[in-house]
Amino acid sequence: MSSILPFTPPVVKRLLGWKKTAGGSGGAGGGEQNGGGQEEKWCEKAVKSLVKKLKKTGQLDELEKSISNQNSNTKCVTIPRSLDGRLQVSHRKGLPHVIYCRLWRWPDLHSHHELRAIDTCQFAFNLKKDEVCVNPYHYQRVETPVLPPVLVPRHTEILTELPPLDDYTHSIPENTNFPAGIEPPNNYIPETPPPGYISEDGETSDQQMNQSMESGKLLLSPTQVVSWFCADLQPVTYSEPAFWCSIAYYELNQRVGETFHASQPSLTVDGFTDPSNSERFCLGLLSNVNRNATVEMTRRHIGCNLKIFNNQEFAALLAQSVNQGFEAVYQLTRMCTIRMSFVKGWGAEYRRQTVTSTPCWIELHLNGPLQWLDKVLTQMGSPSVRCSSMS
Repeated sequence: MSSILPFTPPVVKRLLGWKKTAGGSGGAGGGEQNGGGQEEKWCEKAVKSLVKKLKKTGQLDELEKSISNQNSNTKCVTIPRSLDGRLQVSHRKGLPHVIYCRLWRWPDLHSHHELRAIDTCQFAFNLKKDEVCVNPYHYQRVETPVLPPVLVPRHTEILTELPPLDDYTHSIPENTNFPAGIEPPNNYIPETPPPGYISEDGETSDQQMNQSMESGKLLLSPTQVVSWFCADLQPVTYSEPAFWCSIAYYELNQRVGETFHASQPSLTVDGFTDPSNSERFCLGLLSNVNRNATVEMTRRHIGCNLKIFNNQEFAALLAQSVNQGFEAVYQLTRMCTIRMSFVKGWGAEYRRQTVTSTPCWIELHLNGPLQWLDKVLTQMGSPSVRCSSMS
């Protein structure tokens, strides 16, 4: 490998030689995640940073021994734990054991939730000691549960009429402004909050849907009986996209900044001014010449780290909805777009009736579930209710 940075020490070159590529082999090939040179340059900086720390503590040989022999029967290789537990390399931050496990073992590793320390590791990240072990062979990969495929029939016959869908014609609030050069999204979202909407006031907008999520059932009246004529059942599998979630930030009715694309399972949205990274969307750096005092005050209290969606529950709902027809499956698209306001709530029970009346809010699109629904609906064919300019 030719060095991207000047004066690369031999030990850094050796360690980079053990870097895992997407295919699982050793060697520091092209950057598979962010396109070649930039990713390779960042990896070299990450290794240089670690080598500099380990030289001071005399642990460099132990790291090289562990990686070259792929041996877990080695000592802990530690670095000091930072205040927030993360390590900054260049303009990117991440958990140190995740960074180096991804570098030398699993390039497709998403987050610390997929890692578990071996029993003999005395400075594992989860122990929250002053030192953190970054020996990549002191951690094991924990496989995330695989969502079962949904069996979808090719043809359907609806015996009784299902309730009409919501009118999505005026889905984007009419008074929403977008920055120059940013086009309004094509997604159709109802003006009232989708089921499962959460505001920081702690209120939910659709109690019935929340109850159905808890019970794992889609609520339909007993008279809405659906039967299927099935030529055959085809499995439709879930595929995790590169970015599972896209987030747009608004102040009142104005879109501010670019869309944030989340690639890590764990995501924090806050009002601080650190550069955003794959696990954190910082709103503090976003500027808006039209920002008023109310928005400014609200931004000081922005903080969010919520569990907003459960893929396992969604998979169960989708499997049940398939048995109830095209329209029932289509209704689930409403669960895949979430609007959440900060500090100030909105809706029927609030002084602010619409989301564009709140000082600061975000809109999330769950890309993976939306793509899964698209594949299922495509497999199911046409809806029972004919489409028209009035539907």
